[in-house]
Amino acid sequence: MVQKKYSKKKASQFNWFRAMWQVIVCKIIYMIRFILIYRVEIHGFENIPKDNRYIVCPNHLSTLDPPLIAGIMPRRVAFMAKKELFAIPLLRWWLDWLGTFAVDREKLGPSTVKTAEAVHDSKWILGIFPQGTRGLPGEIKGVTKGFAGLAKLTKCNILPVGITGSQEVKWLPFSGKIVVNIGKIIPYEKDLNSIKDKWIKSIGELTGFKYIEDSAEENGGKE
Repeated sequence: MVQKKYSKKKASQFNWFRAMWQVIVCKIIYMIRFILIYRVEIHGFENIPKDNRYIVCPNHLSTLDPPLIAGIMPRRVAFMAKKELFAIPLLRWWLDWLGTFAVDREKLGPSTVKTAEAVHDSKWILGIFPQGTRGLPGEIKGVTKGFAGLAKLTKCNILPVGITGSQEVKWLPFSGKIVVNIGKIIPYEKDLNSIKDKWIKSIGELTGFKYIEDSAEENGGKE
């Protein structure tokens, strides 16, 4: 299948081309939009580690979230995206050029772990949305433990990032408002439930959103 081609990457594939393309798209083009239209505010830069042994884990409100996070982080970010997106020809090329790789949300496969290690070997950082899909403002819902399992397997800490306001589609200058709050590092540990609970608590504090338990949340490793 086409998706398999994009699910496993080597460190060498997170190269200067993808790094430069992400800078142009996210740090220049998108950031101009965020600043001029959404009046983006960013707090907590001091909480970002100097090394890259962490996974950046924001809450998820809209399609603006990945370029927003890639635009503000000091290192390039390799996001995990559901494999179904890579079945769309033009979209899969665009995602691939930005350093995104495909993942099966039903299970945490060996290729995902190997690619995660390759990301850190390349000096990029890994980006995961623990909610798996976009949520509603005011809610923290649909959180699974895939991100916690990957943190444990790769021995990487979790950097929680709270985003508010990105769900609003705006086009007029200064008509929107996005606030990004970067939280303190959550150390990885063997207890996946503990990592998940700490992330939920941190995101709640960073956004003011409330956690809503979802019956669809799995005990296993969906991402």
